[in-house]
Amino acid sequence: MENTLSPGLYIVATPIGNLGDITLRAVETLKGVAAVACEDTRITGKLLHHLGIKQRLIRYDDHAGEHDRERLLALMEAEPVALVSDAGTPLISDPGYRLVRTARERGIAVTSLPGANAAVVGVTLSGLPNDRFLFAGFLPNKAKAREDTLASLAAVPATLVFYETAPRLGASLAAIEAVLPGREVAVARELTKKFEECRTGSPSQIAAHYEAHPPKGEIVLLIAPPGDEAKGEVDVDALLLAALAEAKASQAAAAVAKATGLDRKMLYARAMELK
Repeated sequence: MENTLSPGLYIVATPIGNLGDITLRAVETLKGVAAVACEDTRITGKLLHHLGIKQRLIRYDDHAGEHDRERLLALMEAEPVALVSDAGTPLISDPGYRLVRTARERGIAVTSLPGANAAVVGVTLSGLPNDRFLFAGFLPNKAKAREDTLASLAAVPATLVFYETAPRLGASLAAIEAVLPGREVAVARELTKKFEECRTGSPSQIAAHYEAHPPKGEIVLLIAPPGDEAKGEVDVDALLLAALAEAKASQAAAAVAKATGLDRKMLYARAMELK
């Protein structure tokens, strides 16, 4: 790869654990840019030191404002600038969406380099169906919002993929057991590291294991797609209740009908009963 890069934004994936998972193209790009925008300069600094790269670092995280974004945009109009996250592929539950969108609107060249991604690694390890999967970021912190989110996704005919933290894992597993009974789950953690593991089973089985062996590190939480039970009354009620929290009965019925393929009139009647 040539060392001369054109001006613009370069989205660079970094390792999620094993430092050997950086690509040759990523290394050459990080060497060739004028600056690296990153979430935490200490974390990215350690990676660059490991790679033998000295580079200007600019902090760009969830707290970055319009001034920070404009500074980066002005720089990348004249020079190449890399965007990295603390680990994995930028913009996947990480800051950067507005930066990329504005750059494209202004005609600034945007290049994305493929690389490590925890969600994809989790899907491939889990043994759950992977012909279709939906990445849904982090589940909400609050119990009701968490349950409503799960209910709204109950009928999606695909493996559901979430990021989760160790302290919240137990609560999320309990919510899955309550809202999506009978579903198989997988917990993939410490991915690409020495103590990497992926456990599958029912939510209660997985919860019991981690109650006895408290987990550490970042987690990918996966839920198997629905079987025939997805059309049962319990799941439909959960979907309708979640929809009714934000919409009228007719609108809730329409949304659930679209998601499940069930009869809209029947769903509307049930929604009125639930109200």
